[in-house]
Amino acid sequence: MKVVLISMPDVVPIIIHEAAVHLPNHGIASIGGNIDAEHEVFLIDLVRKRRSIRKYLSKVLKKIVPDLVGLSAMAWQYDTCTKIAHLIKELLPGVKIVVGGYHATLMYAEIVASDEARWIDFIVRGEGEEPCRRLVNALAGDDNFADIASLSYKRNGAFVHNPQGDNVDLSTLKLPIRDKRRLTRGYHMVHSHIELIETSRGCTRSCNFCSMRHMYGRTFRTFPISRVLEDIDDIYYKRKTRTIFITDDNMVLDPARVIGLCDAIISRQYQGLKIFVQADCVTMAKNEEMVKKMGAAGFRSVFLGIENGSKKNLSAAGKGDIVEYSKKAIENCHKYGMMVVGGLIFGFPEDDENSIRENYEFFKSIHADAAYCQILTPYPKTAIRRQLLEDNLVTNLDDYKKYNGLWANVRTRYLDSGQLQYQFWYQRQVVLGWWDPPAAVKRQGWLWISIWRFIFKPFLKIYYKRAMQKYGWAGRYEKEVRRWENMNRFMDL
Repeated sequence: MKVVLISMPDVVPIIIHEAAVHLPNHGIASIGGNIDAEHEVFLIDLVRKRRSIRKYLSKVLKKIVPDLVGLSAMAWQYDTCTKIAHLIKELLPGVKIVVGGYHATLMYAEIVASDEARWIDFIVRGEGEEPCRRLVNALAGDDNFADIASLSYKRNGAFVHNPQGDNVDLSTLKLPIRDKRRLTRGYHMVHSHIELIETSRGCTRSCNFCSMRHMYGRTFRTFPISRVLEDIDDIYYKRKTRTIFITDDNMVLDPARVIGLCDAIISRQYQGLKIFVQADCVTMAKNEEMVKKMGAAGFRSVFLGIENGSKKNLSAAGKGDIVEYSKKAIENCHKYGMMVVGGLIFGFPEDDENSIRENYEFFKSIHADAAYCQILTPYPKTAIRRQLLEDNLVTNLDDYKKYNGLWANVRTRYLDSGQLQYQFWYQRQVVLGWWDPPAAVKRQGWLWISIWRFIFKPFLKIYYKRAMQKYGWAGRYEKEVRRWENMNRFMDL
């Protein structure tokens, strides 16, 4: 059997320009790496082919002539996913298409009742490695669709949904694909080549805006440390890559394990290794010894889910009061040489113009190094969506293409969605202003930081000064909105 696994081209430029960061899709790489060896598997990350999707897929798929094409999509990428499924069925009418990922897992019932279901043959719900492995075998005649847990398939033209399977034993998974079977290349974070790994799956925190529990349940599972080291070796020695992003939703839930992993990494004496990770403020604040070990092991950047400076908004998000923990976590990270990207969320029911400005001012006061700012998004099946619907605060019920954190799909008690969208953008400009790279970042990337400080930033300051003279704040904002709207419009689809 020939299998092609494809990830979507849609991007979100919340921190920096959308062309500055292109990461490989770890989900399809792991699924592909665990399909049995007698089958041919190829990966395509369309983030690297954003300008020529139809042309590229037409050429590659007609050359390979796959038996099965897998499409992975988040909620905000699903519109593109359906267009690609339609294109593939036009190119190769006999090919089978399976969709998976978060949106397919949460919305499979709605998907099978929709018009686009005619282009979809299978849906994988939840973790994809084992269902996809068995699906390929079943298409080859060595398994039965009806026996594959977490699989939805067509029988007599109608979808049948098999029972949900158990979470996979992570110790049984093979390494993800990073070799020539990955047909797209050039993954980077600004100037550095980058690869992704997992060390755990799941999170036990109670954030009510997150859909994680629908994917894994409220669980936290870890890969064996030996498996993580094997993964790092593959990236470091075989791929000659020194920058690694850890995809875990919250790697630090078990501090003792993190310390053990860091000791193992330190003992390998990797030179020039840079690791980026996501973590929660409470654990990073209360475990300074763990943070110290992370710094010694090569962790150079940490994303912290600060979310908000308001105790009322944190309570609404199911986060509890983590303001002081946020400050301490940032202090610990800086002490041991790690840059902090702080996550902020705006658009809670009580937000008004003043509270949005105050939240940016709070962020500035705690001295995080960069802000990852989003608007509260009512993702399908989440508790926050139910709450917002009850309060009649959701303004966009089902245009999921705008469910990427950049767009206001809700209103507050004081701002309509248009006003919220504008204040989210405007207050960032006036409060946070131009990004000033911290010393640690300057040391890590002196070349691209110098280009930013001495070429791009001065040019942009002149450009935006003239734009302000010509258009004012409202005109600048309208131009930005038009750019956002066009960003993920792929005209060749």
